[in-house]
Amino acid sequence: MIHTLTLRKANLADAETVAEIYLVSRKAFVSFAPLIHSDASIHEWVCKTLIPGSDVIVAEQSSQIVGMMALSKQNGIGWVDQLYLAPPVTGQGIGTQLLAYAKRALGAPIRLHTFQENSGARRFYERHGFQVLELSDGSGNEERCPDILYEWN
Repeated sequence: MIHTLTLRKANLADAETVAEIYLVSRKAFVSFAPLIHSDASIHEWVCKTLIPGSDVIVAEQSSQIVGMMALSKQNGIGWVDQLYLAPPVTGQGIGTQLLAYAKRALGAPIRLHTFQENSGARRFYERHGFQVLELSDGSGNEERCPDILYEWN
């Protein structure tokens, strides 16, 4: 059965679901990187900071939010600040549609960070034309895990 995917701007009513997708995805796919903040503080951050202060897009399938992405632009450079999918829907093209939205909305160049150990994310971004700009030892992120700065042009 093919489910229609809808992408739309998140609103505060979506905050709990967006926070849950962030948390379950982080715990499933990025378990090597410690969650520095409690689940409750992540929920508060999504509600009070992320959704009101960023361009947050949700992916809906059958009226259920199954993915989220936060975009920003700084000094003429677009950023994918967050991109998380509910674990059961990975591999269905939803991340590809979110990234296509980001490319249309932000234009080139777009940058993003991911952890070096996150091989699935690395394959995904590289398949979509992102190139490694910089490798770091993790001293610049909260988790202290080696990361990668990618750029799409």
